[in-house]
Amino acid sequence: MLKSTVALVRCDTYNNRQVYEAVAAGLDLLGGISNFVKPGEKIVIKPNVLFGGNPQKCVTTHPSVFKAVGTILKQTGVTMYCGDSPGFGKCKGNMRRAHLKPVADELGIKLVDFDKGKAVVHREALLNKRFVLANGVLESDGLISLPKLKTHGLIRFTGAIKNQFGCVPGFLKSQFHVKMPDPYEFATMLVDLTALIRPRLYIMDGIMAMEGNGPRSGKPRKLGVLLFSSDPVALDAVACKIIDLDPAFVPTSEPGERAGLGTYHYESIEVVGENVESFVDPDFDVVRKPPVVMPKGALRTFLKNQLCPRPAIDKAICTNCGTCVEVCPVRPKAVNWHRGDESEPPTFKYDRCIRCYCCQELCPEGAVTIQDTRLGKLLFR
Repeated sequence: MLKSTVALVRCDTYNNRQVYEAVAAGLDLLGGISNFVKPGEKIVIKPNVLFGGNPQKCVTTHPSVFKAVGTILKQTGVTMYCGDSPGFGKCKGNMRRAHLKPVADELGIKLVDFDKGKAVVHREALLNKRFVLANGVLESDGLISLPKLKTHGLIRFTGAIKNQFGCVPGFLKSQFHVKMPDPYEFATMLVDLTALIRPRLYIMDGIMAMEGNGPRSGKPRKLGVLLFSSDPVALDAVACKIIDLDPAFVPTSEPGERAGLGTYHYESIEVVGENVESFVDPDFDVVRKPPVVMPKGALRTFLKNQLCPRPAIDKAICTNCGTCVEVCPVRPKAVNWHRGDESEPPTFKYDRCIRCYCCQELCPEGAVTIQDTRLGKLLFR
């Protein structure tokens, strides 16, 4: 049985030349870029642009990685496009704030429409058979995915599979949080989305990763590695090994394998290039336990409030900007100025909260964290 191949290349800096050499080396380990694209094709480069900002904060794919991939693709004769639908705001502004648009302009990479889309049916889906995909994705011949290695409050880890969520335009993404508050159902939807899009290649930026309160408000941590594969499940599994996280705890792993995207079992993965053990960081700050599964039915809300970790606002950090209120997908809002005083931080009504953690994910100040309930601490230590 053929193993899935994941290439690892050491890169300790975001110096453009060194990143280019590392990306070129990683692609050579997989047989070269010509294995994934052909001259004349329309190829979309899809970085992780959760919310555009200073690349040093490690929220987004670093511009030097984007530039290296774009430079190599340019040499193949493909027509290059780029974009992402961030968690908040429009594609163009976030790409600019992430320092990606100037690189795209320099290389002649066109920004395509990630703000609007069309409905597509995915008949072979495990769970979700209908998606609205960004027009820029639908009008391309193929996609190259550039995820960032980060922690994630809902599904523990965001990497190769999670990166395709940005192919769903705008606030349509929030509908999935409402429809699928269970982390395993949400993860299966992400697998269905990735299986529908079928990116040609995944190149993960792990030179500087994000630990702790990810995917936006965590801390940068140097791992010094770029990861390459056409198998997103295996790529995420190897990234999990590097941060000492059991990939079985990441709810995209099992459905990803079931959907035929790849494997998360190490014995079925061949790592080429650097030795993965040389990158393993056992002190990386990540939750090393699976998400809590809630039963369906009348008891769900009660048990969720008693057991599931919940978002909380640090009043000392909160600036009352209202981002958490705006991105909360439920109606009526779970987080709001329930007392009517917008000069104070918003508050939560946890009986409404579906534990999607959108507020935590997109808080610009890192004021929202995920905290265990008292009973949850006792039962799930």
